[in-house]
Amino acid sequence: MANLTSKELTALEDQIGCEATLVKKYEALACLCNDENIRQDFHRFAQQHRAHYNTLVTFLQ
Repeated sequence: MANLTSKELTALEDQIGCEATLVKKYEALACLCNDENIRQDFHRFAQQHRAHYNTLVTFLQ
């Protein structure tokens, strides 16, 4: 793990939580959507935020 200050670690944990929430929200919206183009957009947004999440988690390793 990188040498992070407690403030940086807290900010990182907060951002990881935000990214996880966005993934869940976009996936839920995709499930509710009837328009295929919009559904694909929501899935794409979820994938982008999942990638952000995964990148941020690497800073904890």
